[in-house]
Amino acid sequence: MTKNVAGELAGLELPVERGCPFAPPAEYERLRGQAPISKVRLTSGGEAWWVSGHEEARTVLADPRFSSDKRKDGFPLFTLDAATLQQLRSQAPLMLGMDGEEHSAARRPVIGEFTVKRLAALRPRIQDIVDHFIDDMLAADRRPVDLVQALSLPVPSLVICELLGVPYTDHDFFQSRTTMLVRRTSMEDRRRAFAELRAYLDDLVTRKESEPGDDLFGRQIARQRQKGALDHAGLVSLAFLLLTAGHETTANMISLGVVGLLSHPEQLALVKADSGRMPMAVEELLRYFTIADGVTSRVATEDVQIGGVSIKAGEGVIVSGLSANWDPAAFKDPAELDVERGARHHLAFGFGPHQCLGQNLARMELQIVFDTLFRRIPTLRLAVPVEDLPFKADAVIYGVHELPVTW
Repeated sequence: MTKNVAGELAGLELPVERGCPFAPPAEYERLRGQAPISKVRLTSGGEAWWVSGHEEARTVLADPRFSSDKRKDGFPLFTLDAATLQQLRSQAPLMLGMDGEEHSAARRPVIGEFTVKRLAALRPRIQDIVDHFIDDMLAADRRPVDLVQALSLPVPSLVICELLGVPYTDHDFFQSRTTMLVRRTSMEDRRRAFAELRAYLDDLVTRKESEPGDDLFGRQIARQRQKGALDHAGLVSLAFLLLTAGHETTANMISLGVVGLLSHPEQLALVKADSGRMPMAVEELLRYFTIADGVTSRVATEDVQIGGVSIKAGEGVIVSGLSANWDPAAFKDPAELDVERGARHHLAFGFGPHQCLGQNLARMELQIVFDTLFRRIPTLRLAVPVEDLPFKADAVIYGVHELPVTW
């Protein structure tokens, strides 16, 4: 049975800011307890269905009757000003905004770049990159060291640059623009960042088309030329998706994972005692923090019944991965960080046909970073109390702005 609680969250910006760094907002818990699918009001004035139960979330994300195309009427955007809608509708959608065969056709040529087998060949290079930045940390003249700048940001930035063939010398530019994109700043600032980043990538793809290298985009260009047609706009959209998604999320998970393990020394001790636990620890950290909450939105293309709730065609749906990943029906004692939980059924990478393309890369990076960091600096500790850390309350992607550590 569903309950309409639109008035309960009226005026709150969704996703709701986390009051405690280690727990979902109390509003999420209350909503899930009342009904796993509830009607809520957005700050834009519109309404949408809020899906907070784990089973219901997986059902929605796997159902092709829910569209990912933000250009469709009824899609739940938190800001519905005319300029935003015009920008969305004037540009080709990213892969994340495609449905059905269009999405499959765009994803199919790239998915081979992210298989476990292909990424295993990158492991030695990623290990070298991690060791390099930890060497710099250990050689630092002063402590504490900001782990965000020393390790969390540069590792995934350099990895994705090498994978895609993007000059690492440009990382300050795209890092600043992607940071602006995921902050809940003014829509004008976000539109400007989007346009500047899109223009940069348009130029990058043009240069790649003239001189394709042995990288992901070089291989995509060669494949398209063999088929007789070069899709420049599609390559730019792919570049935008992979570059922005390929470092911001992993960077924040590195920082939060370190905070989580250092704040739970008994769990860290288990990992240190047996590095074979690290893959399970990474899955648990992904579940526990679920940094990209509320970004998995859909709009119903026809009337659908989910969990006894009638969702009408044209109604928006927002899946809360954070709430779903703390659903006690799916995870026993979800508030407990348990590195031996084996929580592979979490939704941190989404679910269904739009599940994160780069999840295998992210897992490998996180495993290498955590294993190497705590092995090489076993006495690592936070330099300030957890409550004094500047968490990203203003960002769509959760994390910390700075992470002072010492040893």
